[in-house]
Amino acid sequence: MADASFVNPQNGFCSKTNIFHSLRSSAPLPPPSQPLSITDYTLYLLRSNPSFSPSTTPFLIDSATGHRLFYSDFIRQFQSLSAALVTKFPSLAKNQVALIVSPPSFHIPVLYFSLLSLGVTVSPVNPISTESELADLVRLSNPVIAFAISSVASKLPSSFPLGTIIIDSPQFLSMLQNPRSSFGFPQVKQSDTAGILYSSGTTGKIKGVELSHRNFIAITSASHQDKFAKDENAPHPVSLFPLPLFHVFGFFMLIRAASLGETLVFMERFDFVNMLKAVEKYRVTYMPVSPPLVVALAKSDVVPKYDLSSLLLIGCGGAPLGKEVAGSFMARFPHVEIVQGYGMTETGGGITGMIGPDECQRYGSAGRLSANVEAKIVDPETGEALSPMQQGELWLRGPMIMKGYVEDKEATGATLDSEGWLKTGDLCYFDSDGFLYVVDRLKELIKYKAYQVMMIVLPTFLFSKQHLLKRKTLQVAPAELERYLQSIPQVADAAVIPYPDEAAGQIPMAYVVRRDGSKIKEAEIMEIIAKQVSPYKKIRRVAFIKAIPKTAAGKILRKELVKHAAAASANKL
Repeated sequence: MADASFVNPQNGFCSKTNIFHSLRSSAPLPPPSQPLSITDYTLYLLRSNPSFSPSTTPFLIDSATGHRLFYSDFIRQFQSLSAALVTKFPSLAKNQVALIVSPPSFHIPVLYFSLLSLGVTVSPVNPISTESELADLVRLSNPVIAFAISSVASKLPSSFPLGTIIIDSPQFLSMLQNPRSSFGFPQVKQSDTAGILYSSGTTGKIKGVELSHRNFIAITSASHQDKFAKDENAPHPVSLFPLPLFHVFGFFMLIRAASLGETLVFMERFDFVNMLKAVEKYRVTYMPVSPPLVVALAKSDVVPKYDLSSLLLIGCGGAPLGKEVAGSFMARFPHVEIVQGYGMTETGGGITGMIGPDECQRYGSAGRLSANVEAKIVDPETGEALSPMQQGELWLRGPMIMKGYVEDKEATGATLDSEGWLKTGDLCYFDSDGFLYVVDRLKELIKYKAYQVMMIVLPTFLFSKQHLLKRKTLQVAPAELERYLQSIPQVADAAVIPYPDEAAGQIPMAYVVRRDGSKIKEAEIMEIIAKQVSPYKKIRRVAFIKAIPKTAAGKILRKELVKHAAAASANKL
């Protein structure tokens, strides 16, 4: 507990410990020793809403067919499935792992909540994973049972002790009916593992992030504290859900929506135009999105063809959103607020965010710390905890921080210290009002080495040595340059990578997706950026590409572009 006399009420910074504290009211948490699953906690929050009607409120809507699943039916189905699983697989026990391989569908939330209520660890994976990728994930998490749609089941190994259940089969559908009245749910501890979610693997080998029921309870409680608005006259919240449910963003947002009694409009396959149609048809009020979607909404010529007047709010996460892109979006949608946030798989979801129109005006920021979260900005070289407006690695601590990486003590020890601090690997800073700004991944900074910095000659009584000229390694953040690139009207999307250079070590190279009809050239792009940045940050090479490769969460796969650039260079030799 921080000494309040040392904590700045404007930004939460404690001058005694150099720790940033949340400015939000503390979110209530149950005692850690109390048996409680995230399923039970979600239902508790849902039923605490006096105006909520489970029989008349849709939980899920299929955007393609309009089919609805009401909350009362959803609860009945997942409880029925739980009873059927225990009957069919009496050896299925707490903390055993279930692998789930499926695109979004009504069955996935039912399956998640069923397994979580039983204390079975949910491990969802991308359904487009290859056989070798799936084999690696199976070796990592050691599941005893798998759930998959028929079209991908053949890619799975046949070594699961309890076999594979086909989700889109009559047998699975029958398990959603007629629950046993005598069925009793097992006692789940908050410390039990709820999910194993996989990191994107953009900076190294893929890792299984182990998250407990307590982790999800903590972040769900904090999200209730951070609700954007409490307007009684506001329309019933209807969210379009373009997020993959195997990713932490989609996983957590599903739990959050259920705890708040919101309606989710599902898209089994994402398509931009169909997304616009769904917003218009179902009067969507909220969308969680990644930055590339914000760019598309701001720039696409097809957007004005649809009535998006119901949209009040979008939540943006997964990667930094530039001020220029946010400004372009607001120019087109002045009635829509952009709530930006920051989170990682290792934090179970977003741990910073925005509340209210004033905070949403902080374009480029990731918001303020959520309830119950502490942070430090640490100098990567000295380990010193820094003050507001100073850049360093972001460290986080709180009840939503992961248990660790599955079967990887070395990676866990390198990421979590003995005091519970999670080292994020992100270069960040807090401003004087406690807003977090994400500069870039530390490992993705471009190291520009050939820049000469003139040093002022100071009196000898101040320093024992004088330096007239010093060679200094300067670091360039790709995300900063990407924001400038995305602000160019002729550019639809862009990514920046380090390109090897004999003299400088590395130089910034841009991959650019032109807008339809655009003929913008390499020299024009480099000239535009050169006018906005310091000399060492200039883009020195540009290549045009049809699409920027990204993860399901919208993060740029720079490694693929680096390989592409290397191959292109080799072909010229």
